[in-house]
Amino acid sequence: MRLSSETSKDSGAEYYARNGAISKLEELNVIKQSDDIHVQGKQSRRARYIYGFIFFATNLVAWFFRDYGAKFLHPLHNLRACKTDQDECFHAGGVLRVSFGCFIFFVIMFATTSGARKLHEFQNTWHSRWWILKLVLYFTSLIVPFIIPKSFVLVYGELARIGAGIFLLLQLISMLEFIAWCNSNWMPHPQSKKCGFSGLILATISFLASFGGIIMMYASNSTCIFNIFTITWTAILVKVMMGVSLHSKVNEGLLSSGIMGSYIVYLCWSAIQSEPQTGKCQAHWRSNKDSDWSTIVGFLIAICSIVMATFSTGIDTRSFQFRKDQVQLEDDIPYNYGVFHFVFAMGSMYFAMLFISWDLKHPTREWSMDVGWASTWIKIINEWFAASIYLWKLLSPVMSKKVEDGEESAQHVPPSV
Repeated sequence: MRLSSETSKDSGAEYYARNGAISKLEELNVIKQSDDIHVQGKQSRRARYIYGFIFFATNLVAWFFRDYGAKFLHPLHNLRACKTDQDECFHAGGVLRVSFGCFIFFVIMFATTSGARKLHEFQNTWHSRWWILKLVLYFTSLIVPFIIPKSFVLVYGELARIGAGIFLLLQLISMLEFIAWCNSNWMPHPQSKKCGFSGLILATISFLASFGGIIMMYASNSTCIFNIFTITWTAILVKVMMGVSLHSKVNEGLLSSGIMGSYIVYLCWSAIQSEPQTGKCQAHWRSNKDSDWSTIVGFLIAICSIVMATFSTGIDTRSFQFRKDQVQLEDDIPYNYGVFHFVFAMGSMYFAMLFISWDLKHPTREWSMDVGWASTWIKIINEWFAASIYLWKLLSPVMSKKVEDGEESAQHVPPSV
């Protein structure tokens, strides 16, 4: 009897020891999986900066082909596609071919990563690692446009105008989401008793920058009718947006309208800067003796602005989700890879249009960026469209509520006898 009890005690001890060992192994596996997820998440976040650098380097390559390719890249003259005319592979043609190669690379990345959901999936590994293979793919994508006929490049150039417009629309959506985020985080709810001091400061700075920019831009020459009209209309849009956002039925406050006002003032300034250097209207902007240095610095700032606009729009993938309330799990990818690469593909078309001033045949000066009447009008239309979308976003909830109230009141009206 004693022997059986001792045996049962030993078996019980072995059972608890075995269970303890199993639970410890499970705990170690959970810790290891958590560490792996953490490492994969870091690799994914690091990858977006590498893609941003690739995009930045491609912009520099496109600039080199446009301004100095015909002078320094003599072996390319032997290519069949480049023999007929140096404009086929250099100047505007070179920009389009480099842009086409960058577009091919990011479209392939979009097609191969758009279904990624979890960090342990193959698409995440392909997006975040295997950089040697992706560099081979990148250089192959850049070479292909230089061996295809001119007709394909011209078709791409026409499509690039549409892609650049899509990029501007994506950038506007990202900007509106950023304004909504600032308004919800830095401005208190109207029914709360919080002060929102940081939001008030940012709103004040935004409006000072908006009206200060309008005053600085205003044309001193009365013959600059186009500039006077553009700047005056921009000032009217800023005041209208401020008035609508402060209306009692909208009640969005000053922060959102202030940020949006400074944004459209920037677009107006950029449109004026894109005007050709003819006449008196542009003389006072570029008449100093350091104009060469200012042109170079402005060109470098413009390239950095393109890269930053593409990068910031690409990583802001939540702005393009239909459902904003999705819970982010630990093993979910930190951003949508498909949207990220799609934005960079559209950005490839966008920088091509900026380098050739939206004109496939118009020659461009060295160190110039986005100069011409086509560029000016596109920026002005973009400004007006941005202001219209913002006003529609403010007024649409009020209008829909008014329609719903009208339908409810119509349902409660007793039928006439």
